[in-house]
Amino acid sequence: MIQNTPDDTRVAVISLIVEKKERAEDINRILHEYSGYIIGRMGIPYQKKDISVISVAVDAPADIISGLSGKLGRLDGISAKTAYSKL
Repeated sequence: MIQNTPDDTRVAVISLIVEKKERAEDINRILHEYSGYIIGRMGIPYQKKDISVISVAVDAPADIISGLSGKLGRLDGISAKTAYSKL
């Protein structure tokens, strides 16, 4: 059986629902802090509901992913959820 070590990384997707567009600068600042772990990101404005949906793919240790998701989710007007790969 393979044991995970603190150096192991996981692939995850952090999904954001942005209800306050004025938070874009805060989101980008946080993402820049973690840019070394980000594989890619996709943002979709949904004008009908006046929100944006952002997906951020990362490859990082679990504690880094959790920290990034937590920082984003604590922003007012932002909802964040994370899905982790099994590997």
